[in-house]
Amino acid sequence: MGEKMLSKTRIKNVLKILEEMYHGAESELNYSNAFELLIATILAAQCTDKRVNEVTKELYKEYNTPEEMLSLSPAELENKVRSCGFYKNKSQNILATCGILLEKFNGEVPSTLDELMTLPGVGRKTANVVVSNVFGQDAIPVDTHVFRVSNRLGLANSDNVLTTEEQLMKNIPKNKWSEAHHWLIYHGRRICKARKPQCEECPLSIDCLYFKKNK
Repeated sequence: MGEKMLSKTRIKNVLKILEEMYHGAESELNYSNAFELLIATILAAQCTDKRVNEVTKELYKEYNTPEEMLSLSPAELENKVRSCGFYKNKSQNILATCGILLEKFNGEVPSTLDELMTLPGVGRKTANVVVSNVFGQDAIPVDTHVFRVSNRLGLANSDNVLTTEEQLMKNIPKNKWSEAHHWLIYHGRRICKARKPQCEECPLSIDCLYFKKNK
């Protein structure tokens, strides 16, 4: 049986290299306030950030508050976000979320995970994205890239998102959580791709469990 998770020393080394590679990495979604990031993250489910940014660039010119968004009918909003995929579902969630923001939160995006997760279309990952990027809280949102890269490397060893998040919280110093989540996303998009990871050019292959097992 091979190792399932990296040792503390190797984890330290992997994080050091990731930081050198992606220092200063931040969200690739464009936003100028908490509401814009919340809506962009809902739209980003199973869609690229690039496509979401194209859509929100137009959308936010006129509709970047809950009140403005609610002036759109479901069909109008669907039309505007159609290219993000799952547009009926996403539009429904966005309008329902805007209604709750006005009703319960004075039109402001709440700053706690629990409150954010009461909003339609907002799961743990989306809530973590908002608290870490906008409210400066230490959090590790586990999206598809973070999940894949951390389990391949051996920073985590789990087949579910929640346990992966818990393991990463243990294995990464708390003050690095939010930054490290961006490093893992960048690495997943640029090198550790889902179908054809570019292990030959990856500086982490020296420690990586996936590389050891497969090469």
